[in-house]
Amino acid sequence: MLSALLFTALMFGSTVVAQDSSPFTKYTISAPGISASFIPYGARITNLFVNDKNGDPQDVVLGYDNGTQYLTDTETVHTYFGPIVGRYANRIKNGTFTVQGVTSHIPENEHNGEDTLHGGTVGYDQRNWTVVSYNSTTITFSFLDQAFEGFPGTIITYATYTLSPNQWTSRLVSIPLDLPTPIMLANHVYWNLGAFVSPTASTILNATLHMPYSARAIVIDNIEVPTGALEIVNGTALDFTSPQQFGANIANAHQAGYNSTGYDNAFILDRPRYSSPEATDLPVLTMSSAETGIQMTLRTNQQSLQIYSCNNMNGTIPVKNSQQHAADTTYVQQYGCVVIETQQWIDGVNNPQWGQDQYQIYTVDSEPAVVFAQYDFSVVAGA
Repeated sequence: MLSALLFTALMFGSTVVAQDSSPFTKYTISAPGISASFIPYGARITNLFVNDKNGDPQDVVLGYDNGTQYLTDTETVHTYFGPIVGRYANRIKNGTFTVQGVTSHIPENEHNGEDTLHGGTVGYDQRNWTVVSYNSTTITFSFLDQAFEGFPGTIITYATYTLSPNQWTSRLVSIPLDLPTPIMLANHVYWNLGAFVSPTASTILNATLHMPYSARAIVIDNIEVPTGALEIVNGTALDFTSPQQFGANIANAHQAGYNSTGYDNAFILDRPRYSSPEATDLPVLTMSSAETGIQMTLRTNQQSLQIYSCNNMNGTIPVKNSQQHAADTTYVQQYGCVVIETQQWIDGVNNPQWGQDQYQIYTVDSEPAVVFAQYDFSVVAGA
């Protein structure tokens, strides 16, 4: 296996990294206008610098300065700053599902044991991934999941992150090795395109969001588990089919769990009829910051976007040194960030009426599960 990796590395100019490297070692890649750092713990992004309207690089993702702080986070507040979440992202009702007549039970790690979140007690975010290839512009991690957390069968996943000029591409490829299994991975990145450069940039309320193909959303109960119903967002606080500031209707957004105000919702991507359900040719989301002028455009092959507006942040976590712009320490406050998860329909494995099985259930003779997400960065015209 190692000789094969060495051959690949020589062919493509990559470095094979020693397998005993620390899971908190930071690996940095770059391209014109962009640089990013990752650690093997959760195959996690820790920094992403892109240029603002003044040509200055700004770090637009949340996290910690020291890699070991992510372990402390997991053991305490467990924010899921920047990792891959899986084997099944988002929530599973009652931690239970049935695939081809076989019922599996995954540890219910949320809401006092009423549902599973992001793969169970020890999800992909807490696993030490292996760096199998690394060069100046790209890095690939791998992880062998041997039926962990009660999921059926063994799967191997490769996560490749690549930078091109002003662009980050994430490709997650999962291959089942024996049993049929649900697979739904996602990057769990916390964004603030304002990069905390000013008091108004310390939240996302002034940021503008546009999801032109998200005219529907999945209805959830008060613990954020799907009811099985779908809703039209027109005329509601969930309507971002035309550009809207986050703060415009957030006070009226009450479908984010019990006694919570803000966004934590799964928006369906209904691409136009001349496209296809998994097409990557059209931008499905655009977000921009008035303070920095940074604009991000997202393309993905997934059919849903989970949007979480950091409703539960409470000002106790300081932002990274790269994001400290004031005389006093800046902390992540409520609505200080937004998570954008590219994924299939939440808990589709328990809602067969949605017809999601072909996108969520994989076997040894099916195509692999692939999550493609591409983020392009630019500056808003006239910013």
